[in-house]
Amino acid sequence: MTRTDRLPGDSRAGQGAVARARPPRCVRDRSAAVKLGILINPIAGLGGPAALKGSDGVDVQVQARARGATERAGQRMGDALTACTGVRSRLEFVTWGGRMGGALLQQLGLPHAVLGQPEVPSGAADTVEAARQMVAARAELILFAGGDGTARDLLDGIADSIPVLGVPAGVKMHSGVFAVTPADAGAVVTRLANGDLVGIGQGEVRDVDEAALRTGIVGSRYYGELRVPVLGGFLQHTKAGGREVESLALVEIVEEVVARLERASAQRTTTIVFGPGSSVQAIGVRLGYSLSLLGFDVYRAGTCIAADADAKALSQLIDSDTILIMSFARDQGILFGRGNQQLNPAALQRVPRTHLWVVATRSKLASLEGRPLRMDTGDPECDASWAGLIEIITGFDDACLHRVEGP
Repeated sequence: MTRTDRLPGDSRAGQGAVARARPPRCVRDRSAAVKLGILINPIAGLGGPAALKGSDGVDVQVQARARGATERAGQRMGDALTACTGVRSRLEFVTWGGRMGGALLQQLGLPHAVLGQPEVPSGAADTVEAARQMVAARAELILFAGGDGTARDLLDGIADSIPVLGVPAGVKMHSGVFAVTPADAGAVVTRLANGDLVGIGQGEVRDVDEAALRTGIVGSRYYGELRVPVLGGFLQHTKAGGREVESLALVEIVEEVVARLERASAQRTTTIVFGPGSSVQAIGVRLGYSLSLLGFDVYRAGTCIAADADAKALSQLIDSDTILIMSFARDQGILFGRGNQQLNPAALQRVPRTHLWVVATRSKLASLEGRPLRMDTGDPECDASWAGLIEIITGFDDACLHRVEGP
C-alpha cells in the first residue's frame, strides 16, 4: 500500500429501481473524520455517446473510442467531490490506483491512501478487489462512479458489509443505489461529515443484457441489494404534529427486532444477549421473556440460560454467532463501559459488528446533540475497534447511521 499524507479527521433518490428509504434522523460526531472509499470505473458510460447501449466488453470500448467517445466517470466523481469541498477537512480518503481513483485525488490535491493498483486494462476483478480492500481498511462508505455493472461488481465483492453510494456515470442506470446527480452524492457526503441526519436503506441492484438491448429487447434483472445512505424525514405513522411519538416509535423498534430475529431464525439457533434498559426490556415483553431492567439476560431457543448474568457467565456464553441487543442512556450516550460493565472487553470483541443491534428512538438520538456514542471499556484496543459508523434501529424497516468513538 502506498500512502500520501492523510486528512485529519437532500435528496438521494435512486434512478430506476427504488431504494427503500429509511427516514434519516440520526446524528454523528462533527469532529471525527469519515473514512471514504473512492472507486472509479474509468470506462463506465463510454458507450453512451457512441450509441452503443452500454460499455461492457473490450470490443465495445474500442468501437466507442473509434467513434470519438471519451471517459467521463472521473469527471463525474470530481464533480461529486467538488460538491463537498466545504467538509474536506473532515474526510479521509482511501482509493485504488491510477484512473480508478488515485489519479483524480492527486489532481484535486486531496491526501489519500492508495490500497492497490489495477490491471491494465482494468476490469471487474479490479473493482471487486478494490472494494474488498476498502472494507479491510475500515472505510465507512464507498463512493463509486459507474453504472449498473459496477454496482453488480460491488455486490459480488462486498455484499452489504458497508454502505455504498453511486455517482451516476454509466449508460444503464436501473439500480437504486445512485444519487440523482454527482452534486447530490456530494450533498450526502457533506451531511455525513457535518454530523447531520442520514439514514440507511437498501437499494436494488439491477442490470440489463446489453446484447439484447442493442436488438431492442429491454428488461432488467434483479441481482440483490446494497446498503445505501438515504436522506429524508420522519415516517408519517410515527409523527404527531411533525414530531416523533416515542411510544409509537418504540413499538416499531420492537417489531423490527422481532422480525429480524424471525428472518434469521435466531431464536432457535443463536444465543441472544439482551442488554439493560427499558427499550430492550420492551423487546423481551413482546417475545414473552422476563428481562432484567439493569442487567444482561441470555436466551437460546426461546429459553433463558442466564438471567442477570455476570461477567464470567457472559464470557462463557458469548461467541461469534451471538446477537447482542443494546441501547444507551439518554443524554449520556455511553454505549459500553457505563452501567453495563458485566460485558467485558474480551467478550465484546467476540461479537461481530453486524451482530450488535443497537436500538433507540430518533428523539433519543437527538438528545445527544450531535455527539457520538462513546466507548469506555477501559481497553483502548477494544474501544478503537468499535469506532466508526454503526447502524441504529430506530423503527420498523427504519435505521440510521451514527458515530461511535472512544472515551
